[in-house]
Amino acid sequence: MSQELLLALEEIQRERGIARESLIEALESALVAAYRKHYGTSSSVVIRFDQRAGRIRVYVQRRVVEEVADPDTEISLEEARQRHPGYQVGDVFEEEVSPRDFGRIAAQTAKQVMLQKVREAERDLIYQEYAQKEGDIVTGTVHHLQGKAIFVDLGKIEAPLPPSAQVPGEHYRVGDRIKVYVVEVRKTGRGPEVEISRSHPGMVKRLFELEVPEIQDGILEIKAIAREAGSRTKIAVASRDERIDPVGACVGPKGLRVQAVVKELHGEKVDIIKWSPDPAEFIANALSPSRVTEVKLDEEERSARVIVPDYQLSLAIGKAGQNARLAAKLTGWKIDIKSESQVAEEAMREALRRVAGELPLSIEEGAEAPFEPAPAEKKEENVWEKAWAQALAEVARSGPRASGEAERRSRSEEEEEW
Repeated sequence: MSQELLLALEEIQRERGIARESLIEALESALVAAYRKHYGTSSSVVIRFDQRAGRIRVYVQRRVVEEVADPDTEISLEEARQRHPGYQVGDVFEEEVSPRDFGRIAAQTAKQVMLQKVREAERDLIYQEYAQKEGDIVTGTVHHLQGKAIFVDLGKIEAPLPPSAQVPGEHYRVGDRIKVYVVEVRKTGRGPEVEISRSHPGMVKRLFELEVPEIQDGILEIKAIAREAGSRTKIAVASRDERIDPVGACVGPKGLRVQAVVKELHGEKVDIIKWSPDPAEFIANALSPSRVTEVKLDEEERSARVIVPDYQLSLAIGKAGQNARLAAKLTGWKIDIKSESQVAEEAMREALRRVAGELPLSIEEGAEAPFEPAPAEKKEENVWEKAWAQALAEVARSGPRASGEAERRSRSEEEEEW
C-alpha cells in the first residue's frame, strides 16, 4: 500500500498539477476522521505520513497533568516521565498507536480522498482560470441549444447564454464560433459557474479597449456607456492628453477602429461622445447627432430642459425616444427636450397671461374665450396693441427665437387663437 500510495501521489501531482503537500494534508485529515469513526475514540489523534518511507503513523496526544481526570485526554506527570524525564505539567504527551488493521482502512480512505481532492483541485483551477477573465471577452463554440438558451463551450467549462443575455436579431447554430463577455465567475457546490453575455454594456467597452491602443495605454478613458443591445450604444470618452481628440482616436483612421467594433456587434450603431465635467455640455454632447440650442439644469431634481431647433426635434428624441433615453442613461440626468417653437409659444402664453392680468377685462357668462377687451370703453382698444408689444418684447428677452411655423404666423392669427 505504501508504494502504491507514493506512486499515486506522484501521478496525480504530475498529470493534474495538484501540489503534493495539498494532497498529503487532505489525506491526513481524512485518516484522522476515519480512525475516530472506526475505533470510537475521543482522544486527540494525529496522523503523519512519512513521504520517504510511504508509511502512515497514528499518534494519540494527551495533556500531562498532576492528577488524571480523563485517561483518554490526560496522562499523569509520573507516567509521562517514565517514558521521558523531560516532561512537565502542561506538556503534550504523544504516543504512537498505529493499529495493525488500519492499513486497509487507510487504503480505502486514501483512494476516496484522492478522488475528491482531484475533483476539488480541478474545480479550483478552472475557477482561478476563468476568474481572471472576469470583465473580458472570450471565444467559445456553440455546443448545443436548449429552448431559447445557447450553451457555449469555453474550453474547460460550458456556460449558458440565456435569452436575456443575447442580442435581438442574432442567431447561432451548433458549431458556430461566438465571442462572449464574462460577467461573473462563481463558486458553487457543483463547481464553478461562468455567467456570460453578449448584450452587456461591458462587451462594447471591452471591444473598444482592445481596438484603441490609447485606452490600453491609459491616455483615453471610457467614462460612461449606455446600450440597447442590437440597436444603439452611446459611449462617453475623455482624454488625459489635451493634444489627443478622444472621439477621433476611437473612430480611428478612416473609421477603421469603430468599424471593427460595429462589425463584431453585427451592425449595431455606436455614438462616440466627448465627456465633459460640465453637466450641461455633457448632456448636449450626449444628444448627438442632434444640435442643441440651450440646456437648463435643475440641480435639486437632477433634471435638464434641453432646447433644440425645430428641425432637430425628432432627431434629438430619436426613434421611439431611443436617443433621448440613451442620453439620459449615459449622463444620469432626466432630460426633457423642447423645440424652439414650443419654448417660444410657452413663453408667449406665459407673457400674455401676465399682461392680461393687468388689463381691465369683462368675462361674459358662457363665453368661449378666456377673456376679451371690455367693449364699453373705446379708449381701451389700443391697450391690446400695447399688450401684444409688451408680451413679444418679454419673449424676445427671455428665450430663444421661435423658428419655422411659429415665426410665420401673423399677429392677427395669434390674436384670433387667444
